Amino acid sequence: MLVVLSDTHSTDDPKLRGRTREAVESADLVVHAGDFYREPVLDAFERATDSLRAVFGNNDGATIRDRLPDVRTVEFGGVRFAVTHRHRSGDTGLVMLARGRDADAVICGHSHRPRFDDSTAVPILNPGSHAQPRGNRPAHAELESADDGLDGRLVTPDGEVFDRFRIER
Repeated sequence: MLVVLSDTHSTDDPKLRGRTREAVESADLVVHAGDFYREPVLDAFERATDSLRAVFGNNDGATIRDRLPDVRTVEFGGVRFAVTHRHRSGDTGLVMLARGRDADAVICGHSHRPRFDDSTAVPILNPGSHAQPRGNRPAHAELESADDGLDGRLVTPDGEVFDRFRIER
């Protein structure tokens, strides 16, 4: 399983609880789309999983920026993802980033609003924030291999699945 998180915004605790903690601990791959906020939070994520692939966000300090890239490419289940925290050109910029990296989809954060949008030329997944939802539903994303792609869902820390989606290879 691929687990996607973003926007933890914490000083010392990754704020993993309930289903979010279970998902991170059992995941084959964990992607964090930035804004850990402080280095002890990144360290805690690295202790929670040995498969973390992360980027830094606009609120991450210099020590995190020294350790992580602002953009990276990851693959899971035959699907290639471009990962970034945000793009100043919005969805168009995210799609262009994905195309430039020959990615099938893009993962981003920043808005704290969980969403999957496949109406663009390249699907966009934002897992929202499990820890600081800022008026949105707290969430993370879970994706599992399926025929010709990945089946995904947006899930609350309490385990409620509130959206299902598919990403084709």
